[in-house]
Amino acid sequence: MLFTRLHAFFNPEQFQGWGKKRNYFEGWYYKIVSSDQQKAFAFIPGIAIDTNGYSHAFIQVLDGKQRTSLYHRFGIEDFNPSSKKLLVQLNKNSFSENHLQLDLPGIKGELHFSGNVPWPKPFYSPGIMGPYAFAPFMECYHGIVSMDHSIQGTLIIDNNKVDFTNGRGYIEKDWGRSFPSAYFWMQSNHFSRPGISLKCSVAKIPWIRNSFTGFIAGLWLNDQLYRFTIYNGTKLLRSYADENKVEIVLENRKCRLEILAHRDNATELASPILGFMNGRIEESMTAALDVTLTDKKAGNVLLQDTGKNAGLEVAGMINEIMV
Repeated sequence: MLFTRLHAFFNPEQFQGWGKKRNYFEGWYYKIVSSDQQKAFAFIPGIAIDTNGYSHAFIQVLDGKQRTSLYHRFGIEDFNPSSKKLLVQLNKNSFSENHLQLDLPGIKGELHFSGNVPWPKPFYSPGIMGPYAFAPFMECYHGIVSMDHSIQGTLIIDNNKVDFTNGRGYIEKDWGRSFPSAYFWMQSNHFSRPGISLKCSVAKIPWIRNSFTGFIAGLWLNDQLYRFTIYNGTKLLRSYADENKVEIVLENRKCRLEILAHRDNATELASPILGFMNGRIEESMTAALDVTLTDKKAGNVLLQDTGKNAGLEVAGMINEIMV
């Protein structure tokens, strides 16, 4: 068991919950958008274990265009993760870095992914959490499986064949006890040309007896990952939201990242509180992100573009993370 835990720790895309018996959740977020951008779904497999040790597995389905969501509950015995790689089998459903297979009421089929863009994970900084991954008391941990990839395959959705070939996908995950009490989260890999992907989040992070405003952003551009994190010297200059928009400005010694997110109608999803999925958040998959990346030293604008089909969540007591 110790080797399994260590192997998982340095490979955050894999299942992390070995030996967990209470106050624990873990879930993966698979976003898929068809090539014509008329279909957008998120499939979220995971497990939830409450304070008393009661547990179940689940698959949430978010239809981003129709703005509907479904929560499919399974017995915990149906949840079978691999100890060697990202592979989660849940009843007749299967999820990995390179595929998903679905056998759910109203949705069946298999999709394959290629050209995945993972977040780097050197031993001293395993994944997007960086050195914070080594803190054993974090409320919520986060991982990026693939910033961007191509999709091949079809799904049968409500008896209609939907071809996702040449569509774009994104995969991330969360695990721990609860989602943050306040956070912004946004993501898009549908800019004016392929090969650009943005993920950004700002959240209230409990820390020992206090808390701080944490943030993580990554922009994949021209085969390079621009990282904006606390642990690489980035500063959060702007963090604001109202009913129409979210504004984020991040800056480090090399670059400045400015994001203006245009909010759209959102759909309710279940979220974890002390391991169990009895919280509620709202997510849009039809938001738009105006993004500007500037090289501070050269004074050049490296990117000025708008990401469509953007995932966007604004949750909790957001005044606590306003800057």
